[in-house]
Amino acid sequence: MHPIFEALLSRAKGQPCLRVAVAHPCDAVTMESVAAASKAGLIEPFLVGPEARIRLAAQEAGIDSVVWPMTQTPHSHASAAAAVSLVREGKVDALMKGSLHTDELMEAVIDSDCGLRTERRISHCYVMATKGHAEPLIVTDAAINIAPDLHDKADIVQNAIDLAHAIGIEEVRVALLSAAETINPAIQSTLDAAALCKMADRGQIMGALLDGPLALDNAINMGAVAQKHIRSNVAGKANVLVVPDLVAGNILAKTLSFMAHAEAAGIVVGARVPIILTSRADTLESRIVSCAIAVLLAKIPLLKGVVKG
Repeated sequence: MHPIFEALLSRAKGQPCLRVAVAHPCDAVTMESVAAASKAGLIEPFLVGPEARIRLAAQEAGIDSVVWPMTQTPHSHASAAAAVSLVREGKVDALMKGSLHTDELMEAVIDSDCGLRTERRISHCYVMATKGHAEPLIVTDAAINIAPDLHDKADIVQNAIDLAHAIGIEEVRVALLSAAETINPAIQSTLDAAALCKMADRGQIMGALLDGPLALDNAINMGAVAQKHIRSNVAGKANVLVVPDLVAGNILAKTLSFMAHAEAAGIVVGARVPIILTSRADTLESRIVSCAIAVLLAKIPLLKGVVKG
């Protein structure tokens, strides 16, 4: 495991166990994650789904007996709704995605009557451990917001800043990515970046240094910064990368993971509680660290007073 992830795991193990509703854990990968995170003292699982399928998945994962509380549901849609209900009833402190599609879980989360929305836009963050960096790198949003507008991006940025502080990053440096480091009216993401920086100047976004637009090389490489003669407190040393849209974010995160061999842990921020969002392609270590991040995130009052519903 990367030293950055080891540090996050160690930090989380010093916190109380997090009660987590696991929505539809009907595959071996999810049950393996549940068992490992529980054994590590990170989560207290509450399994939500068809009992027979959960027990079969546990058996496939090499788990002799399922000892955690279980809520019986007939199918994945009902599992998502029941898991969200456990949060609203105060019985759990977080959600974890099982073997159902992300859209299906998020549909229950954002339901206007029975969901977990707040006044903040919900967004996804990858917390990444990359070679050559001594601190986590956050990439957002690569999984939920397809084509965010300026208002959405402001929430996406604030969510990432709050997460960065929760996991122990003291100076949060946000790079607002585009294809260039200059403002071009023909490229909307450069205009959005400039507006977000001014919003930070006016206190509409708080807790971090922002700069943009910045191309990726200018955001993370001091050599590129020197060549372009960029004067910035963020350029070359960003620890939060905000992408223009979901496609760009997905490509960036997967390129870092599969070509640069970075380790990635996924979390959804901006709902009433943290939502652990893992992929079957993730390593077991990454899935455990996603749980650790949820533990750290749950301990800070991110959205007090802005709950809907």
